[in-house]
Amino acid sequence: MNTNYRKFIKTSVQAGIVSFCVASGSVLSQTLTLSPNLIAFNSDEGEKLLIDSKSREDFFPLSTQFITQNNQAYCGVASIVMVLNSLGIPAPEAPQYKPYRVFTQENFFSNEKTKQVIPAEVVSRKGMTLDQIGGLFASYGVKVNVYHAADTSLEKFRSLATENLKQPGNFILINYLRKEIGQEKGGHISPLAAYNEQTDRFLILDVSRYKYPPVWVRAADLWKAMSTTDSESGKTRGFVFVSKGS
Repeated sequence: MNTNYRKFIKTSVQAGIVSFCVASGSVLSQTLTLSPNLIAFNSDEGEKLLIDSKSREDFFPLSTQFITQNNQAYCGVASIVMVLNSLGIPAPEAPQYKPYRVFTQENFFSNEKTKQVIPAEVVSRKGMTLDQIGGLFASYGVKVNVYHAADTSLEKFRSLATENLKQPGNFILINYLRKEIGQEKGGHISPLAAYNEQTDRFLILDVSRYKYPPVWVRAADLWKAMSTTDSESGKTRGFVFVSKGS
């Protein structure tokens, strides 16, 4: 098999996988129009950005666990559940799937250590802060690093994030202010799934699937959105790296 034919087969398979994931992730209609600075993943351009990406190890495990947040304050819970399932962390019982175990938004707070970080009823009212994301992950024994935007830089974030997205077995959650990337409107949490080097854009797998599709956002715009202050914590938003503990 010659080199060009192998490349053609590889690209065709990748396109087929992307199309499947796009179809799987777009079962809910999005009601809001995207700002021109964003590129919808479920578009021809959005698909091509993933196919051309060299930093996309997180996309495939996350896409198999892609869920919609249960309510408008549960973006953090949905994102954490996606990552824990993608890492294969031992999960609590899920009565609806018995005897199988899997993390769900309903059983996530069954861990007593998790409840001590922040109770489910508080999250349902006002969501969670960046540091609480880190604490909730740590309550399940995973390795977590929390980065507030004020303590780092766009260049450092880009370098760390792209390296992470090239490696299997670790993931990134971002905490950002929607309006700074042209969306409505408050603080939000979702996983990053890929980075396109040619356009300097990151792919956000937005867990509020009833509102927006996954989008490609410019790194500088995302950084600006993470550099905003969370009124609950008084600190800047930022990002969290997660991997299995030792």
